[in-house]
Amino acid sequence: MLRSRSADDFDVLFRIADDLATWEERSATSPGPLTREAFKSRLAQGDADDSSQNVRFVVDVDGAAVGSVSLFDFDELARHAEVGIALVPEARGQGIGSAAIAQIVDFAFVRCNLRRVHLQVIESNLGAIRAYEKAGFVVEGRQRQHAWVRGKYEDIVIMGILRSA
Repeated sequence: MLRSRSADDFDVLFRIADDLATWEERSATSPGPLTREAFKSRLAQGDADDSSQNVRFVVDVDGAAVGSVSLFDFDELARHAEVGIALVPEARGQGIGSAAIAQIVDFAFVRCNLRRVHLQVIESNLGAIRAYEKAGFVVEGRQRQHAWVRGKYEDIVIMGILRSA
């Protein structure tokens, strides 16, 4: 289920944000330690930014937060946005990500009236690529050797899904 963030979700979301093992899958910035205070400030800044059209949900399984999913970089004229998802390690590979992606895509098309949703994923993240394909995304292209990931360059795979009718 997708739901709004609550104060009780902070520890799980911080754990995901501070995970150096998956940093490059989630961020284009250089990996580094993240303090709880800096993360709390980042969340507060995102909440306070009224000009932001970001839509953020917590991914919830049986009442417990296991990740987050969001829509961002909205293009109001062309009616598209980018989607991103991050899950705790123990929630991966169980269909939770596929279900969350399907729900956010439905939200994007039905509630936000978007025509297209797209995402970027590093080529070695095969589990994520499979989950996105399961949700209906198709590979639209790639940026060759665009990301520096754990000591080597990797392609960024661009995937998208169009609203049907």
